[in-house]
Amino acid sequence: MSESNVAEVLDTQPQHDLHGRYPKAQSVADFQRNLATVQQRIAGACARVGRSPQEVRLLPVSKTMDEASIRLAYAAGCRQLGENKPQEAHRKWQNLSDLTDVQWSVIGHLQTNKAKLVARFASEFQALDSLRLAEALDRRLQLEGRQLDVFVQVNTSGEASKYGLPPEAVADFIQALPQFPTLKVRGLMTLALLSAEGERVRTCFRLLRTLRDQLQADTPPGVSLNELSMGMSGDFEIAIEEGATVVRVGQAIFGARALPDSYYWPGGE
Repeated sequence: MSESNVAEVLDTQPQHDLHGRYPKAQSVADFQRNLATVQQRIAGACARVGRSPQEVRLLPVSKTMDEASIRLAYAAGCRQLGENKPQEAHRKWQNLSDLTDVQWSVIGHLQTNKAKLVARFASEFQALDSLRLAEALDRRLQLEGRQLDVFVQVNTSGEASKYGLPPEAVADFIQALPQFPTLKVRGLMTLALLSAEGERVRTCFRLLRTLRDQLQADTPPGVSLNELSMGMSGDFEIAIEEGATVVRVGQAIFGARALPDSYYWPGGE
């Protein structure tokens, strides 16, 4: 099947069962081809709803991938990388310190006792979901003399297995964030349902966009909700159609992981 035909099939519904769907990228050329294909899919989704592809930032997700693969991705042009586990991300940052222009985004759940790791190196944290964590990050960032872009994670699926604030708690949470001056709030993030039913997945994304639109009228000074981080390899076209400005894409770029998605869920793509 040609790449264009594969893209047409993938456009029709979410494809969360990606284990084995994408062969592992093993060369710079593989990464260049995969990145081009993803960008084509982004452009196609934007065209369907009258958006510009420039409105959507692609965040390649390198979680579980070894440093050799990351170096190939870097050679292919990746300068932003998303990681779920702070220890893994910190280790890669240290071991790849020669790649000085890479920006690391931590996109997975963070315990307060790991805040010090993220404060040292990350340029972005996409899973802020408690004031206790905000306080821990702010304290550590002040010690490091750094600031950090953050996204507030929202549980739009209502699943107990998912992290994130319930939608009804987000307004009060946002109002409390200016007390942490090192945290630069950029927007909201969510993980959709792990489902092959496109409309159920779309509902999660639509809920985040609607919530953001409601909150924007009353955001406190210094807080921006312009960004919506939603969508992964299996569903990012739907997310873009519903307003995503950041899509977190791992397997469609790096190739399938050693274990199926269900093993990693709800860590995110």
